Amino acid sequence: MSDWKDICSAKKKAQLASIPPEWIIQMPPKSQTNVMNVPQDCGLLTARELQITETTDVETLLKKLHSSEWSSVEVTTAFYKRSIIAQQLTNCLTEIFVERALQRARDLDEILKKTGKIVGPLHGLPISLKDQFTMKGLETVMGYAAWVGKYAELDCVIVEILYECGAVPFVRTNVPQTLMWGETHNHVFGRTTNPYNRKLTPGGSSGGEGALLAIKGSPLGVGTDVGGSLRIPSAFCGLYTLRPSYERLPYFGAVNALEGQESISSVIGPMTNSMSGVKIFTKAIIDAKPWTKDPLVLRKEWSEEAYRLSEHGGGKSLCFGMLWDNGVVRPHPPLQRAMEITKAALEAAGHKVIDWEPHRHLEIYKNAETIFVADGGHDYRAQCELSGEPVIQTMAPEEEAHESELSEPFVKYLVGEPEHRSAYGLWQLHKEKRELRKSHLDHWNRTVERTGTGRPIDAIISPAVAYTAVPHGLNTDSFYTTLCNALDLTTSVFPVTFVDTKIDKPQPPHAFHNHEDEAIFKLYSTDLFSGCPVGLQLIGGSQEEEAVIAMTEIIDNALRVYKA
Repeated sequence: MSDWKDICSAKKKAQLASIPPEWIIQMPPKSQTNVMNVPQDCGLLTARELQITETTDVETLLKKLHSSEWSSVEVTTAFYKRSIIAQQLTNCLTEIFVERALQRARDLDEILKKTGKIVGPLHGLPISLKDQFTMKGLETVMGYAAWVGKYAELDCVIVEILYECGAVPFVRTNVPQTLMWGETHNHVFGRTTNPYNRKLTPGGSSGGEGALLAIKGSPLGVGTDVGGSLRIPSAFCGLYTLRPSYERLPYFGAVNALEGQESISSVIGPMTNSMSGVKIFTKAIIDAKPWTKDPLVLRKEWSEEAYRLSEHGGGKSLCFGMLWDNGVVRPHPPLQRAMEITKAALEAAGHKVIDWEPHRHLEIYKNAETIFVADGGHDYRAQCELSGEPVIQTMAPEEEAHESELSEPFVKYLVGEPEHRSAYGLWQLHKEKRELRKSHLDHWNRTVERTGTGRPIDAIISPAVAYTAVPHGLNTDSFYTTLCNALDLTTSVFPVTFVDTKIDKPQPPHAFHNHEDEAIFKLYSTDLFSGCPVGLQLIGGSQEEEAVIAMTEIIDNALRVYKA
């Protein structure tokens, strides 16, 4: 077998060769950390292509595609060119297959021209995919050197359904080695950076999607989430997303880490720059009856009644619980301000916001993280041993790493080194998790005594992460998100504001919860995070996708009115 470094080098060269030479831009200097305006300024995109790619509302894009005002070929070409700009700036892509995608777009244009009918609800829309979603004839590397050269024989179910819905899959995006990082770096493709500040991470494990969508190189992407992998990059990159409950959307055929671990299921979800994109994608996939292709998907059709919030007072006078501090890590000042803005916006819109009291958070966190490492790290080591590449131990860069006391994730202090559990030992963790879920549900239901609506709180609002995008190697905590995976709570993320150096001043020290809380407090510097997006998450009940989408739309509209 070739040396793993040679394998990685050859794959990276092949990726570069797949980019049309005329799409190579003159790069800005490395000292330019914010590259959000490069697509407008670099000269590669025509005025019409800029108009297309600056159209962030997915509903508007689809209307123009379905009316033939814009062809799928020109929309796909525009986003492809912009995605290649994003690749050069942030290293966000893995597989690039220009002619294949454009041929799909041409076929869709021809069908619409001949029949006057669209193929499906996503007709003509280019969609990016995290590098887990297998596509027939393409490699699925997933951040492992040993997986280079693995060509898929079939499309995974979500890709199959996207084709049926008329979509145009056009790029795949970067992930971290093992997937189980809140950042994005591997030996094959390298490190993905955040276009708002390339010294900061876009998050992970769907970090390639986050960076690509932030710079508008795709109108809609598909990622996955087992501990925050949709929500962390969406919060760091100013995006909307939905983390659905277990088995609501089809996962079959996609590759994964920790395959066979089904106590805390990984789920797929959309990432986009508009709430319309979240709803349109989710409804389109559910309307395609995915349970006929994936035996694990619940036979649960899209419910307009649930979307109209029939179990939540019809969306009138909602009551939200605000989680200001989860008792593990206190949020940085910009997150605190985002929560205050959201509370004020909701109250101005006639809704109620009460404080949410954390319930057994450390127990839930420890249980979930212990389940994740119940194999003692065997899965990661086995995949790396196939090529001889080392298991990545840190996401910090070898050069110019930001100095911080955040040397190790808090979970290592809580769980210790990975221990290979017996089957019986794992069963005990599953048993404990069920009890914790019941206890949390009862705690939620008791809020009926405080809401004044005659029902428990409708949803929780909290940070998705305690901070905005951080320097590479320093995204150590994921409990605000992992809580929802462990309890299987449907969750969205929505953008609120940006870090403002004039407002988000460092605060005096507080009584620290633990070492990590203290280290994260010391990390905060207004200048370091200046201009970063600030997002929050909305946490609903299990299997409440329709209601969570509707409540997120209510919050998004309230914020627009309030800030106007």
